[in-house]
Amino acid sequence: MHAEPPRHPLPPFTKATAIEKVRLAEDGWNSRDPAKVTLAYTLDSKWRNRAEFPQGRAEIQAFLTRKWHKELDYRLIKELWAHTEDRIAVRYAYEYRDDSGHWYRAYGNENWEFDAQGFMANRHASINELPITEAERLFHWPLGRRPDAHPGLSDLGL
Repeated sequence: MHAEPPRHPLPPFTKATAIEKVRLAEDGWNSRDPAKVTLAYTLDSKWRNRAEFPQGRAEIQAFLTRKWHKELDYRLIKELWAHTEDRIAVRYAYEYRDDSGHWYRAYGNENWEFDAQGFMANRHASINELPITEAERLFHWPLGRRPDAHPGLSDLGL
């Protein structure tokens, strides 16, 4: 049982509500606010992220805090790949620079499983990273939410 109100949209997902859930997740991650993002997960949520396996909100928040201290000027685009009643598969790409000014683009896939209240209980991520030049960047918007008019992954050929 959750102390918080449900996280809409709730399962069972339709294509439209799965797309909405993906965009809400993208918006949250683009905030780069670990405390805010962590609230989308169950108290005992289990993750697989590269070689790290955080479990529970406290570990997830610590992971995200470390991530966004290292990955500067982070911008993310997510896109629905597939869904079932309580699961969503996404593909995504994000760009960031390190503290030496080197730019990177990371590509990945995530599998999400939700509880009945719309909180993510499981997140399995597979990620590949590619160094890019600043001129190769494709994600150009002010830090924060991606504007609705900014192209998505398919539109960018990613």
